[in-house]
Amino acid sequence: MVRAGMAKLSQRVAAKTEHPVGAALLERISWDDLRDFVVVARTLSFRKAATALRTSSSTIIRRMERLEETLRFRLFDRLPNGVGLTAEGRSVYATAQAMERASHTLRAHLDQDLTTRGTVRCSITEGLGTLWVLPHLVQYNRAHPSTIVELRCSMDVADVLRMEADVAIQLTKPDRVDVKAARLGRMHIYPFAAKSYADTYGLPTNLEEIKRHRFIDQRAPQIDENAAPRILNMPSIEGIIALRTNSSTAHFHAIELGLGIGALPTYAVAFAPELIPVDFGVQYQVDVWITYHPDARSVRRVSSFIDWLRTLFDSNRYPWFSDEFIHPRELAKLHAQAPKSTAFLLPAGMRAAKTEFGS
Repeated sequence: MVRAGMAKLSQRVAAKTEHPVGAALLERISWDDLRDFVVVARTLSFRKAATALRTSSSTIIRRMERLEETLRFRLFDRLPNGVGLTAEGRSVYATAQAMERASHTLRAHLDQDLTTRGTVRCSITEGLGTLWVLPHLVQYNRAHPSTIVELRCSMDVADVLRMEADVAIQLTKPDRVDVKAARLGRMHIYPFAAKSYADTYGLPTNLEEIKRHRFIDQRAPQIDENAAPRILNMPSIEGIIALRTNSSTAHFHAIELGLGIGALPTYAVAFAPELIPVDFGVQYQVDVWITYHPDARSVRRVSSFIDWLRTLFDSNRYPWFSDEFIHPRELAKLHAQAPKSTAFLLPAGMRAAKTEFGS
């Protein structure tokens, strides 16, 4: 069916006109189809566009066929390794890009006064959004009472070019050259357990002993599902799984409740001082990335929010995001010893009691 659709696209006769998008056609165009067309034009692949849009290739092809029927000319040429834009397709693409830029320009013009109500849309992975950024938003909200923050906590990657979000924080390196992207810091992942688990089952001290314990596993986009077997040096971890979840929040609470040992970022010292770091010789790291539309900085409210987000990953203030691994117990000591006047000061809801970490 996909091949048939592609053949139909390639066989459609190109229009002989220098201005393929006339005013009369604009009323009949589906703006959703046009936005999807922009993604196909950027990736030059129905499959890649479908992945980016979280739908099927056949759906994308059907939408492009509908758009071509409306426009009455061919947008794409079929190629061995994807598709190419026809002359008319390039013209439509240029027009769509201009419309996209115009929407940013209009928003930038209308949203300059930060004392009026306005919205910033932030897409972020569930754990970082819920356990790290959300507690800091209390102070941000008090400092910027007119800004509504739409915090989308999801393991799915938002497409900032399609303006699904103004800014996105993700664990996978952005691979598109037409977005702004920067590495914020590094999350160091370490095994943790609850005291109740340790009291019931004890704790492993080496990789061989972990085979006799219970493990909490998370499967979700942006998480390498082969990481645990590889790091634990096991062909399969199915024999030790106590719980598998797609949710970072459920993953954390399962560890907290003593269901099993699980991997958490070392910033857990900031909000879960009762958890015990489990030392059996494993740890790994994941880079944290920020990405946004090239024109996002033109919107003052968005630009200000991006600058604030970056401060939350400053390794001088929060050493658990530094490139170098620091053991959770050392982080806990630094946290407990830091005077209130330093940048180690966390939101009240995250401030750990000054007790020995994991005692």
